[in-house]
Amino acid sequence: METLITVLVGLLVTVAVYLLLSRNLIRVILGTAVLSHAAHLLLMTMGNGLKKGSAPLLGENANSYVDALPQALILTAIVISFAVTAFLLVLAYRTYKKTGTDDLHALRGFNDE
Repeated sequence: METLITVLVGLLVTVAVYLLLSRNLIRVILGTAVLSHAAHLLLMTMGNGLKKGSAPLLGENANSYVDALPQALILTAIVISFAVTAFLLVLAYRTYKKTGTDDLHALRGFNDE
């Protein structure tokens, strides 16, 4: 199962790099979002190894426990990446309203650069 998810992460990174190399500002922002989700999925897969087990509770007898730290760190990273993506979308909107274009090559010549 880890191999399948690692291949999926590779596919997501490929899509993200394709989006990052485009000229459209919205595609670049979506590329950063996809790349961050690919990194989260890779960390989740490698952190726990997709193990099955019970929650680490005191007084419960179980053969294996699952470490909750990778899930907590990934959840925090997802919230932060959502906030950064929202900020970048607002920044792209303001840039489009001020300049009238979202082409990165056309934005090179503005005085506010």
